[in-house]
Formats: sequence, C-alpha cells, structure tokens
Amino acid sequence: MEDYLAHAKVFKALGDPKRAFILNMLSYGELCACVILEKFDMSQSTLSHHMKILCDCGLVNSRSEGKWTYYSLNQEAISKAMGFFNAVTSSKDNCISNEGFDCRKG
Repeated sequence: MEDYLAHAKVFKALGDPKRAFILNMLSYGELCACVILEKFDMSQSTLSHHMKILCDCGLVNSRSEGKWTYYSLNQEAISKAMGFFNAVTSSKDNCISNEGFDCRKG
C-alpha cells in the first residue's frame, strides 16, 4: 500500500493542468523559474507553490544558483511513475479478478 500512496502524490500533482504544462515545458530541458513564470498569469509565490508540489512528489529537481532557482525533470521518478501506471493498468495473472470472485452472483 505504501507504493500506492507514494504514486498517488505523483498523480495528484499531475491533476492540475498548470503543473502538467510545467512538466511539458521541462521536457525540453532545465528552466529558470523566471522563464516558467513568463508563460503563466500568476504570482511568483503561486509558481513556487506549484513547483514545491512537483518537487515534493519527486517529479522535478531544483537547484539554486545565486538568486535564481532552476528546475529539471527527475527522469528516474518519471520512469517509476510510468512503470507504476503500466503495472496497475495491465492484465496480470495474480489479479483479484482471477481469484474466483464474481460480482454478478448474489
């Protein structure tokens, strides 16, 4: 269940369209917060909130250089999330539906 909780944070983070768009922006490479901010009609503090959520769930790495913060995708975390999504949405032999349960029976 712990694995499900960790991945739930990732998918919850992706539930906001702005955060999903930020990931798309970062897929082209590392970006400064100021560049990301230019694409949105939001305050710097709101962007910081979105970036904190993306960093906390592990999808995004951050690094500071002077007064600027740079963000990049955490490829390892993204691969794990993709693997998890594939695992829970694909057919498998040990699925609960293969244990003789039949919801149609009374």
